[in-house]
Order: sequence, then C-alpha cells, then structure tokens
Amino acid sequence: MQQRQFQPVYFLQGEEPYYIDAVAELIEKSVLAEHERSFNQVVLYGKDVDVAGILGQAKRFPMMAERSVVIVKEAQTVADLELERSWPFLEAYLKNPLSSSVLVFCYKHKTLDSRKKLGKMLSGKESPVVLMTSKKLYDNQVPQWLTANVRARGQQITGQATAMLAEYIGADLGRLANEVDKLVLNLKPGQPIDEELVQRLVGISKDYNIFELQKALVQRDVLKANRILGYFAANPKANPLIPNLTLLFGFFTKLLVLHQAGPNPADGEFKKLGIMNSFAQKEYQQAMRVYPVERVVGIIHLIRRADAQSKGIESGSMDDAEILRELVWLILHAVPAGVLE
Repeated sequence: MQQRQFQPVYFLQGEEPYYIDAVAELIEKSVLAEHERSFNQVVLYGKDVDVAGILGQAKRFPMMAERSVVIVKEAQTVADLELERSWPFLEAYLKNPLSSSVLVFCYKHKTLDSRKKLGKMLSGKESPVVLMTSKKLYDNQVPQWLTANVRARGQQITGQATAMLAEYIGADLGRLANEVDKLVLNLKPGQPIDEELVQRLVGISKDYNIFELQKALVQRDVLKANRILGYFAANPKANPLIPNLTLLFGFFTKLLVLHQAGPNPADGEFKKLGIMNSFAQKEYQQAMRVYPVERVVGIIHLIRRADAQSKGIESGSMDDAEILRELVWLILHAVPAGVLE
C-alpha cells in the first residue's frame, strides 16, 4: 500500500479487532486524497446492507479520481454473507472485480470456515482477495507488544509500568493503544511512561489497587489488605469484583506454573509467562516461598468459588465486597481441606 499498489478486495478477519481496524484505517487514508473521498469513498455497516448492495457499490466507477473505496464495517453482521444463495454473485465479482474499486470487508471476532465454499473462494490461489487473519495475543505476549508499541512512537516505558498496564488491561489491544495515546500526550520531553503516570492517568489508585492487594497477599500483610478491601468496598464502581478476581486468578495460575518448573525457575520460565521485569519476578519468587504448590492449588479453587458466588451460586446475601473480603481472609488464613465443601 505504501507504493500505492492496491488489490481489488481485502477480507480482514479474526479474533483481534485492533489489527482489522488498523488496516482498514490505513486503506481509508492511503487510497484516495482527502478531496476525492466525498464522492468516491463509501463506508457501509454490515447490519444495514446485504451482499447485493455491497457489490452494487463496488461496481460503481470513480468520479474524478483513479479509484473508489468501499469499506464494510462489522461485516460479520451482513445477514446473507454466509448464505449459499449469495455466493454465486460474490463468486462472479471475484472472477472479474472492477480494477478501479477497492472493496474491504472488516469481519471481526471470528474467521470464516476455510472448508466451506465461501472460505475457499476467498483464499484460493486464483483469488484476487488479500485475506488477513488477525489472531488474539496470548497474555504473555502483551508486555512485548506494549513495549514495541510505545517504542514505535519514539517513547520509552518502564518495566513496572508495562507490567501494570498488561495486568490491569490484559490483551485488549484497542484499549491498550488508547491508554498509551493518553499517556504519551502527557509526557514531558525525555520522560518515560512510568508507574506513577500510569496510576495517575489510567485510573489506578496509587495505594489502593489490585496490584497493592496482590503485594499484600504475598507479604501476608493483613492490615494493608484490609485497608485496600475497605477502599474497594467504598468505591465499588472503580473496583469491580470480576476484573479483580481475573487478575488474582492470573497471578496464582502463573505461580502454579512456576512451581512446576522447580524451586528456582530460570529467567526463560518467567518470560514464557510474560513476567519480564525483575521487580515482578522477585514478587513471584517471594510468593513461591510463601505459598507452596498445594496452597496455590487450593487458592485457585477459592478464586473459582468466589467467581461462582459473584454469579449468585451459594453466596446467600453476600455482596461483591463481602465475597472479596472472604476470599482474601481464606487466602491469608489456611483453612483445613473439606471445611468449605
């Protein structure tokens, strides 16, 4: 695309919408000059069109421009795209696409079945289609992606800030990129994105957040844990239960994997789990000493139990704050096996 060579059809599919949006936006900005777009660029939404309507737009010749662009957003909601009755029309167009048109399908959150005719049509050797599949990142790939994204903007980010964003937001690349945009706008010349900036701008309280609670559990600091729980209870909208359970589950699941690697995991074992910086590695090493493998297995069971309680299973009249408070108490105070059965 940078050499202004465009294919007639792009089919962008997959579980990760961030790259689909990025490629579609690049095409929007690259094919036509700004003054050409009003007559020659059409954005359609899947729920509002059918295959015939899409192809009708693609067959239109450009006005006072070399090309026209048709972008179908949310193409997975086109009602008849995956119905066999529409395929002959699509197949006929793919055999003889209008060379002056660039047709883009943004098919999000899933992929076409390559065994069916539609999938074969789009991926065949003779097909004029550029087929891109955007895969979801694994959680352990997020820190590396985040660091690369920040560096691509000509900025730096500390290991602590990377770990905090990766743990707090997870593999939601669109949200991560938006948060990085906000952080970069607030940087002073030469200043890296650090933990303090993340806490201030991403809405994570400096002293009362899930990471500080996690640290209190590792240090077995009951007083600090209770202070954080009190803050969570007073600010439930800023500290919803399910995301906090997800982060705790992720921490103890990684801890279980590290236990399986032996008492002194190598640096490579940490990096496989996305634990890149030395501060986080030291916290996990301390947690391994505090919570032996049998306790970790039990804690994972307790977190799953709390998740079920949050959905109304055997929770009685407990609210979210009480569910989390009970979970933290049970983590800090070993309960004999069978008591909670």
